[in-house]
Amino acid sequence: MSQPKFTQVQAGRLEGATHIASPNFNARPVDAQIELIVIHNISLPPSQFGGGYIQQFFQNQLDCSLHPYFQTIQGMQVSAHLLILRSGEVIQFVNFKDRSWHAGRSSYLAQPECNDYSIGIELEGSDDLPFETEQYQSLVAVIQLLRQAYPKIQNHIAGHSDIAPKRKTDPGPCFDWPLLRQLLSEKTASNE
Repeated sequence: MSQPKFTQVQAGRLEGATHIASPNFNARPVDAQIELIVIHNISLPPSQFGGGYIQQFFQNQLDCSLHPYFQTIQGMQVSAHLLILRSGEVIQFVNFKDRSWHAGRSSYLAQPECNDYSIGIELEGSDDLPFETEQYQSLVAVIQLLRQAYPKIQNHIAGHSDIAPKRKTDPGPCFDWPLLRQLLSEKTASNE
């Protein structure tokens, strides 16, 4: 796969991403500033990829009769700003200016309610399977653009498990944090 072709963040939209609207968002608090990226993983059914079920779930259109696991999440209203598929394709569900419903009860550096001031990025994956090279490439490209658009982010990048450790395990032990840091460092150096 070639390098992702994301060009900029404009008016809260990632140019170059696929855009699918989720109804699961609301306004950020008036004084909230975007200063954190939260990385998640999701697969529906668990550890199975493709099928478009994540997209349907974020749009409240998932047919819960299709798989027993889907019945356990029936009625949940969840979203993320972005989803990065196994192929590296990026889908934006919620404008960055709005609050997506990705973090739940959470805290980062003693500041509660991460949804208020964070951008949620879901990677199609699971705790027990490695992520794809294309996903890391897209994630790095996205993070670089988000850092430019929202300078308070800088190195404030956390896993869901970091902000809600008693409830969540994602992005999980198979997410390669050292690789992400290395790729971000290389990308930053090549841009200077």
